[in-house]
Amino acid sequence: MAFSSHLLSSQTFFKAHNLGLPLRQRQSVLPPLPLTSATPSLKKLSSRQWRDVGFIARVEEKAKTSSPFSPDPDPGTEPPDYELLDESGNCDPLCSVDDVSSQYFEANYQPKTDLFKALVVFGLAFAGTAAINHSWVAANQNVAMVLVFVLGYAGIIFEESLAFNKSGVGLLMAVCLWVIRSIGAPSTEIAVTELTRANAEVSEIVYFLLGAMTIVEIVDAHQGFKLVTDNITTRNPRTLLWVIGFVTFFLSSVLDNLTSTIVMVSLLRKLVPPSEYRKLLGAVIVIAANAGGAWTPIGDVTTTMLWIHGQISTLNIMKGLFVPSVISLAVPLPLMSLTSEVNGSSQKSSSLLASEQMAPRGQLVFGVGLGALVFVPVFKALTGLPPYIGILLGLGVLWILTDAIHYGESGRQKLKVPQALSRIDTQGVLFFLGILLSVGSLEAAGVLRELANYLDQHIPNIELIASAIGVASAVIDNVPLVAATMGMYDLTSFPQDSEFWQLIAFCAGTGGSMLIIGSAAGVAFMGMEKIDFFWYLRKVSGFAFAGYAAGIITYLAAQNLHLPVLPDSVVAQIPFLSGS
Repeated sequence: MAFSSHLLSSQTFFKAHNLGLPLRQRQSVLPPLPLTSATPSLKKLSSRQWRDVGFIARVEEKAKTSSPFSPDPDPGTEPPDYELLDESGNCDPLCSVDDVSSQYFEANYQPKTDLFKALVVFGLAFAGTAAINHSWVAANQNVAMVLVFVLGYAGIIFEESLAFNKSGVGLLMAVCLWVIRSIGAPSTEIAVTELTRANAEVSEIVYFLLGAMTIVEIVDAHQGFKLVTDNITTRNPRTLLWVIGFVTFFLSSVLDNLTSTIVMVSLLRKLVPPSEYRKLLGAVIVIAANAGGAWTPIGDVTTTMLWIHGQISTLNIMKGLFVPSVISLAVPLPLMSLTSEVNGSSQKSSSLLASEQMAPRGQLVFGVGLGALVFVPVFKALTGLPPYIGILLGLGVLWILTDAIHYGESGRQKLKVPQALSRIDTQGVLFFLGILLSVGSLEAAGVLRELANYLDQHIPNIELIASAIGVASAVIDNVPLVAATMGMYDLTSFPQDSEFWQLIAFCAGTGGSMLIIGSAAGVAFMGMEKIDFFWYLRKVSGFAFAGYAAGIITYLAAQNLHLPVLPDSVVAQIPFLSGS
């Protein structure tokens, strides 16, 4: 008997699986594979036959180990692995039935392109290895570092086209830059000292982000944010536009703008059916999240960076940027409410928010988690310790609390901190680590100081510099922009809470709203709602720019005219924040 006659069609298995047959009937359509004398030698099996043998082995193992009490899949749905097969039931030569994501790989695989990318990677690695041993690097350290940074940053910008994750590119860039710095430094010991100092500064931000992200993830796992979203009951299109905007604005001031965007876009999916109106509401969320994160030290990663390194203090950044941030949202909202998407909407949908139930003690976890985030500036003011110590305090309290309230409940492990740690955006943290270490190497080599001197000579207006950085953040990630600015100008050039640092915080935070790829909030919205880049450019970018310009004008007017942006009576109620 020919070997191929013993190979069961994969479609037969999936057809049986979809029909929801009992376990015995499923096994009956999966006969064992006899290895008779007619069976060719295993050494002579083709790669296709090897895949078929492995496939049937996995099918038989699945049939044997399946529980008879487990529910059968819905007849109308295909099992995940079925998507990997074409109409004839054949698997692509490079796909794996164990990896559901191979479906996307199969549809987009281009061998020549991948071969070209591999050759480029190996070529660059070989060139880098050769350059390390060349005296040219030592003699031209700054040029070499700038070239590596430009190449690495190009890889980050075009990560979608190159199919390289920006976190990996950022880490490789950081390592290469510090290797070049070790070659060009007067001695290796000096380079190690500089790296140790840079690592200490970067670690404070990384620890803070890990703690804050874990706290937010724990609250979200308990459906704590339903306390906020369930109170949005209006269905009037214009009213909903304003409510969504300002709820996101204040939510982002306590959380980060990315988390606020995810929470609010998820809410939109339950309030509004797919339409142009829902897209516009999502754009409002992006603008509001970026504006709300700019006026508090914990609302955006860039303001957190400036706060941790002492460029801004809690009270003064809130006093200086609250009104400009409100204006940057309040100007686009009435303009967007006049659009055809809003006026032509007859949205009167009923509430669909009852699909998810809050976890047990969800209100308690929400209160403790929110309190832990808000308490960080207070902790810094009272103790003088860096903010990451305060966020670790809050995480520790929440960890013990969730262990206590879910003690003995094996089915609620996902509500505890260990599971939350597996769900946070670790690759995003590693991206920040790579970028900040890269910028630290440029600062140690004096490259950023030379750039700052050049800007001072050719653009003496600090307001124009800060505004240009905000516009650039619409195209380039604001984290490296702010990190580079911090390396270019120290506290001796511009003291804490100076106009320059507050403008940098505002412009880098709100400038990203002008393009959908300009901020983490925009990218999240783009992915969740499948928004086209050019749709956002046509429909939203003009409104976002109007808010950005209005916010800058408001800030400069308040500073030049010495207008108090917050009443002194309000400030006097929180005197312990004056030095934070």
